[in-house]
Amino acid sequence: MRVVTWNLWWRFGPWQERQKAILAALRELRPDVVGLQEVWEQGGENLAGWLAEDLGMHWAWGAYGDPGRWQRRIGDSSVGIGIAVLSRWPVLEQEAIGLPTGESDSGRGALYALLDAPGAPVPFFTTHFSSSTDASALRCRQVAVLAEFVARHRGATGFPPVVTGDFNAWPDSDELRLLGGYRTAPVVPGQVLIDAWEYADPAAPSATWDLANPYLAGAFGPSARVDYIHVAPTGRGEPGHVRRVWRAGDAPVDGVWPSDHTAVVAELTDG
Repeated sequence: MRVVTWNLWWRFGPWQERQKAILAALRELRPDVVGLQEVWEQGGENLAGWLAEDLGMHWAWGAYGDPGRWQRRIGDSSVGIGIAVLSRWPVLEQEAIGLPTGESDSGRGALYALLDAPGAPVPFFTTHFSSSTDASALRCRQVAVLAEFVARHRGATGFPPVVTGDFNAWPDSDELRLLGGYRTAPVVPGQVLIDAWEYADPAAPSATWDLANPYLAGAFGPSARVDYIHVAPTGRGEPGHVRRVWRAGDAPVDGVWPSDHTAVVAELTDG
């Protein structure tokens, strides 16, 4: 099972050209399931729906709690923002929640989708955390809400939960250690989620917020890995075991960079 997570940079930059580049990149990747952040919707149109239609996939979408600050950044209150899941398999159930936000932030959330994959349904999650550099404590509160959300929906399907998203945090941060629950006590006793990048080639480029991307010209540095795929630990050959992981969407498509983030791709053992 090929899993992708990708922040699509909402309606910033040359968004109409970018969405064509995003589609081309996803066509080439041929994913089974995708967790997307910063997905726009407007007047019944939705970027996730547009992608799903072309790719022949099912989709689910959830709005962020309060889009006001996002809308003011582009000067258009008619454009919504949310998170989405694209899936090769039907979505059996779904739920979206808002996450805690701070005074300088708004519109953060998480989305759950139960996917009707062959062998066993897959409990799949995607999320987007606050981005302020000094917001580690806030992101820890967001982790606590997300972890409880995962616990409510992880079920006993035979396939472990898969948690994806833009966490806006470095791998050794308090919030990422708390989410994983294997370098500190987990929020939910017994609930451990392994960072799939632990299985990556140590020499592989890892930054998903990469200053080589021209959209980040003038951004603060350094480059960092802030986008993740997490899975519950399983043995080799068991459902959900990480077989391979790498970065994608890290080059222009016909001269257009798809997003300000790169994607993360992981291949998991099927159920």
